[in-house]
Amino acid sequence: MRLVVDLNRCQGYAQCAFLAPDVFAMHGDEGLLYDPEAEDAQRARVAQAVAACPVQAILVDELDMAAAQGAGEASHA
Repeated sequence: MRLVVDLNRCQGYAQCAFLAPDVFAMHGDEGLLYDPEAEDAQRARVAQAVAACPVQAILVDELDMAAAQGAGEASHA
């Protein structure tokens, strides 16, 4: 799964790091570190992180995102 975070848009709210700590991590108060090639096993958590980002700074390949959203919906059933 391919991820891109717009670091100019990111405000350091850390919702992504809270929801997907294996993919996102805060470095200091405002610096975000992330794995741009996150493992497929993290799809549901990444989908939650994308949805929770208040400034919509996390971008996922559209085909990957559709699969992640489907996985997230399945986990809520």
